[in-house]
Amino acid sequence: MKVLSANGIYGNWATLLLPLNNDDSINYAQLEQEIDTLIAYKVDGIYSNGTAGEFYNQTEEEFDKVNTLLAAKCNAAGMPFQVGCSHMSPEISRERLKRAKALQPSAIQIILPDWFIPTMPEIIDYLKVMAEVAAPIGLVLYNPPHSKKKLQPKDFKEILDAGIPLVGCKVPGGDEQWYEEMKQLPVPFSVFIPGHHLATGVSRGAHGAYSNVACLNPLFAQQWYNSIKRGEPAAFELETRIQQFMNDCIVPYIRDKGYANQAVDKFMAAVGAWTPISTRLRWPYRWIPEEDVETIRQQCRQIIPEVFNVTK
Repeated sequence: MKVLSANGIYGNWATLLLPLNNDDSINYAQLEQEIDTLIAYKVDGIYSNGTAGEFYNQTEEEFDKVNTLLAAKCNAAGMPFQVGCSHMSPEISRERLKRAKALQPSAIQIILPDWFIPTMPEIIDYLKVMAEVAAPIGLVLYNPPHSKKKLQPKDFKEILDAGIPLVGCKVPGGDEQWYEEMKQLPVPFSVFIPGHHLATGVSRGAHGAYSNVACLNPLFAQQWYNSIKRGEPAAFELETRIQQFMNDCIVPYIRDKGYANQAVDKFMAAVGAWTPISTRLRWPYRWIPEEDVETIRQQCRQIIPEVFNVTK
C-alpha cells in the first residue's frame, strides 16, 4: 500500500477484532471473513492489533500470521491499513515493527512502554528509535484513555518539536480548548478521537476515529462519517443517540461490572451481528456472556435502528 502522510489519515477506520475458538486458538477462517467484509464495506481503513485485536496476548507467530493475512487482502484490494505493532515490552514492539515493514502498511501503530510510566525524555528517545526503524512508514501513537501516560497537547508539541516524525495519534479527545491546542501543533498531524464523539470531534478539528462505533457495525459507522463530512445536521442528532446507547447499554459493563474495553468491543460486534465473531476473550480476561447479546440488541434497535438498516 501507499504510505500515508498525516493528511492522508482520516475518516472511519475499523479495528480487526480477534476471533477465537473455544480453546482460545485464533479462528483464521472467521478472520478472513471479517477482513473481506470490512473491505466490501469500503471503510476508510482497517487497523490490526488495537485493544480488541488483543495484541498483548498473541504469540509472535500469531502476530505475523494475523498481519500477513490482513496485508495480503488489503494490498490486493487497495484498502489502506495500519499494523498495530504495540506491546508492553518496547523490545518486542520494536521487533514487531521490523517485521511489519515488509507488509507495506499505510502506517504503523505503537503504544508507549507500559510497565513503568516513562518520562518525556524517555518517550522522545523511544519514539525516535521507533521512527528510525519504521521509516519511511509513518508512526501513529495509540494513547487511549486507559494509558498509564496520558499525553496532553503540550506533550505532543514537545515530541514534534523534537523532530519525531509522528503522523498521528489516537487519543480520548477533550474540550474546545483541547481541540484548539491540538490545531496549533507545528506540523500536519492526524488526530483520531473515540468513535461515538466523531461528529463533534470533526467539527472541532479532529480527522477521524479508530472507531468503537465500527465495532457495532462498520458500514453504519462509515455512512455516518460520510454524512458528517457532507455537513448534514442529522449527523449530530445521530451522535446524540449513539452516545445514549453507549451510556445506557455499554458503559455499565465497564463501570459497574468491571469488564475490559476489549470485552465491550467484541460484545458490540456481536450485538451488531455483522460478523459471526463471539464475545470470547483470551485468558485471563472475562468476556460478556452471549446470553446478554439479544437484550442489548433489542435496546440498540430502539435507540439507533439505523445500525440494522444500512445497505451498501
